[in-house]
Amino acid sequence: MDLDMNQYMNLFIEEVNEHLQNMNDILLELEKDTTNTSLINELFRVAHTLKGMSGTMGFVNMADLTHEMENVLDEVRNNRIKLNESIVDILFECFDVLDENISYIIENKKEMDSSNKELIDRLRSIVSIDNNNDSASSMENVENSKMNNYVMNVINEASKRGLNVFNIDISLSPTCMLKSARAFVIINTLDAMGDIVYTNPPTEDIEDEKFDLKFSLTLITAVDKDILLSTLNKISEVESIEIEVVESVELEETEDIEHYDSQFIDPKVYKDVNSKKSGDKDKMNKVKKVAKTVRVDIDRLDNLMNLASELIIIKNRMDDLSGTSNREDMLQTIEYLERITTNLHNAVMKVRMVPIERVFNRFPRMVRDLSKELNKKVDLRMYGENTEVDRTVIDEIGDPLIHIIRNSLDHGIEDPQERVKLGKPEEGKLILKAYPDGNNVVIEVIDDGGGIDFEKVKQKSIDRGLITEVEGEKITEKELANILFEPGFSTSDKITEVSGRGVGLDVVKNKIESINGTIELDSQRGKGTTFTIRIPLTLAIIQALLIKLKDETYAIPLSSITEIINVNKENIRSIQEHEIMLYRGKTIPIVRLDKLMGLEMDELTDEYIAVVVRKGDKLAALLVNSLIGQQEIVIKPLGKYLSSIRYFTGATILGNGDVSLILDVNSLV
Repeated sequence: MDLDMNQYMNLFIEEVNEHLQNMNDILLELEKDTTNTSLINELFRVAHTLKGMSGTMGFVNMADLTHEMENVLDEVRNNRIKLNESIVDILFECFDVLDENISYIIENKKEMDSSNKELIDRLRSIVSIDNNNDSASSMENVENSKMNNYVMNVINEASKRGLNVFNIDISLSPTCMLKSARAFVIINTLDAMGDIVYTNPPTEDIEDEKFDLKFSLTLITAVDKDILLSTLNKISEVESIEIEVVESVELEETEDIEHYDSQFIDPKVYKDVNSKKSGDKDKMNKVKKVAKTVRVDIDRLDNLMNLASELIIIKNRMDDLSGTSNREDMLQTIEYLERITTNLHNAVMKVRMVPIERVFNRFPRMVRDLSKELNKKVDLRMYGENTEVDRTVIDEIGDPLIHIIRNSLDHGIEDPQERVKLGKPEEGKLILKAYPDGNNVVIEVIDDGGGIDFEKVKQKSIDRGLITEVEGEKITEKELANILFEPGFSTSDKITEVSGRGVGLDVVKNKIESINGTIELDSQRGKGTTFTIRIPLTLAIIQALLIKLKDETYAIPLSSITEIINVNKENIRSIQEHEIMLYRGKTIPIVRLDKLMGLEMDELTDEYIAVVVRKGDKLAALLVNSLIGQQEIVIKPLGKYLSSIRYFTGATILGNGDVSLILDVNSLV
């Protein structure tokens, strides 16, 4: 009977992506310390798991590649091959191929046609370089001896604590169709009742069905024999079960096995402790654990968000009714409903929130590869990875950060020789930091490189006609920094694989502004550069100021508003056909929203209401007819047919049922 594997595809992709991220992290750590046996063992298990998952889904090429990776790592962990930089580089190449294959599977629902023959041959050549059968066999005997002593040590420690130790022999029924699956059920059942410290044959062989119908294991548990037997008898396709009590045993003296003294190690690790020496326990504790997560379909989350949105709309509707009703209980109902909607909103947002670590995780590998390509030494440090933002923001912020980091590595951090001449450490520092700030999240990318040569930026700007020479004499460094975000602008004198094509910071700016964020740049020549990105926590529900233009109501995001002031008509000046005003000693432009929206009003007043808005360092005054007030609003997208319309980021439904457009401050300033 053919199985439809498509129903398992999403689960497979999610699981594989987790394992690949784990593999990437381990390889980065292994590159720093190639002797870390716990990391090698963990990497072996990841490769083994990926092999099994790929084989089950019928992705033969992935299974073959991970099988050869597993063989190499098995030789390394058994000390038959010494791990070095070249082997780590090959394993990184394997990771890249697997990652590319998964992306292809997501798009095409099938794996790539390439059999990865060249890469597999290189992996096989590593294994075949040394190792004759005799030496391998003798080493295996030594390791088995060490393993036996370790298991005995664990058993003795368990006995001292008053725990039960059982040897369990399992015989499966001859009619059992899937031996490994049945064995997996038994092992999982026992694992839930205690700790499995030994299996014969090893767990990998059981998973690969490399056993007849019998296997045995040693279990440490607080459960007594009768309960154990009763539980196992409920499992089908088991022919016989023999449980034998194991008493404490005498140990052979060996200098390589340290005393088992604290807590039981994960059963999956027991077979890999044959090289335990002092210091390895600390290394094992550094192995990154996979965080417990709850997977929720994003469509269901969006549905939940819409329900919360409807509640807020109802609350606004009742707020309008309260103005015409004298009933006291109406106000109480509104207050109660407001509490409910606020709590529901917070609950929904917490479900949608994900740590920014999901974005940061890709950068250590990228920095490693780029620094090698550029022959630079870079120490990447990341802080605030647990800072949470909305899932929709996470999806959008990755590409801008990639551009900024590449820019810092190529333009910012100098070559090692140049850094030494300047009295700097040979290794450059690149800091990636995230932290919450009110309703925003701030991300900083800081390097200790050469900083921006603003004289060079000024000259390039004059050459390209962006500014005149007269303007160049008066221009400030902040204004020059803004020119760096102009499309096609680059200070690089040559085109490389990394930069010099004039594509980068303008893309960053546009992407960040598309999610109502801002980006600022601060640089000191010779000391370094800091990019500061400020993005909203969520793109779904925001605080806004409702304004009136003629008969139309518009919303302005509160996060963009600096101040609301009254402006006299005589204080408005016109320079080169542009209206300006003086605001706190600074000249800022005036935007007449009524004209911009095609709602020209009669000049009947000598005083205007001006809403001063900010976009980065830039300010502008929006002239409005009247203010309605502050309100929590739900952002509804305009849809693909209206998405290209300027000046608007979306719409919202007001309490009276009318639709109000939300102004895009970034396009107005």
